Amino acid sequence: MTLLTTSAKIREVPLTGAGTGPYGITVGPDGALWLTLVHAGGIARVGADGELRTWPVAPDSRPLIITPGPDGALWFTRSGDDRIGRITTGGELSAVELPAGTGPCGIAAGPDGALWYAAMNADAIGRVTVDGERTRFPLPVSGAFASMVATGPDEAVWFTLNQANAVGRIDMAGEVTLHALPTEGAAPVGITAGVDGALWFVEIGAGQLGRITPDGRITEYPLPDRSARPHAIVADPAGGCWYTEWGGNRIGHVAPDGTITTHDLPTPASEPHGLTVALDATVWVALETGTLAHLIP
Repeated sequence: MTLLTTSAKIREVPLTGAGTGPYGITVGPDGALWLTLVHAGGIARVGADGELRTWPVAPDSRPLIITPGPDGALWFTRSGDDRIGRITTGGELSAVELPAGTGPCGIAAGPDGALWYAAMNADAIGRVTVDGERTRFPLPVSGAFASMVATGPDEAVWFTLNQANAVGRIDMAGEVTLHALPTEGAAPVGITAGVDGALWFVEIGAGQLGRITPDGRITEYPLPDRSARPHAIVADPAGGCWYTEWGGNRIGHVAPDGTITTHDLPTPASEPHGLTVALDATVWVALETGTLAHLIP
């Protein structure tokens, strides 16, 4: 069953304006919202009181995904200049340099206390400790375009391979297992660990959502609008997952049974990318056009 709703419960919050490109978003250890500004090459913080602070990183850094680290700081990928960035809640910036041509995209804290990232341009999954020690694990396919990563319920890291049409798993010893998707040209991107013990992901090329269990069983859920180009996905602590429709200009929710609900964004062509669930269970979405969308379930 599919339910379609309106944007009545969504408000847009002015942020950094056109040209800065809010892209990734997460809740920091300080309870604030932290965002990457992909076009401006910076990081932004929005406090509970609405106060906005920004920090320039580098003009060509193209920060994409940001995540809380195990050390109380925020870690983010710099896809433009091949680095993993770190920012403390007080705004102190540092970085770990990666080999040229890495193109890091997704990043997440792993079960081993390190940061794991997807090397888009290097056909690898990488690992960086909080002390800056680097390890790279090559993938068994070329041209795979590793995109996003998530820590699974099985003491492993899971990732999407956009051009290889697969979801992968890497254990803490570096052993990689790939699971081919049933739909050709699905082009998976975002992935998250659901509260149901499975991994949920989006298929931007097929207009579908996917669910994979730790033993590799895959279920796909077509969206009402197959041209919606779903992009990012995050677990809903109450059950199911929230996701963005980049092409459809919507925020969607999938229940554990596959029921899909969609919410139109107020402004056309607002380019929704990353999203996060705040401590009060509301949903915040980074809109590349320069604002935030706030949805109250």
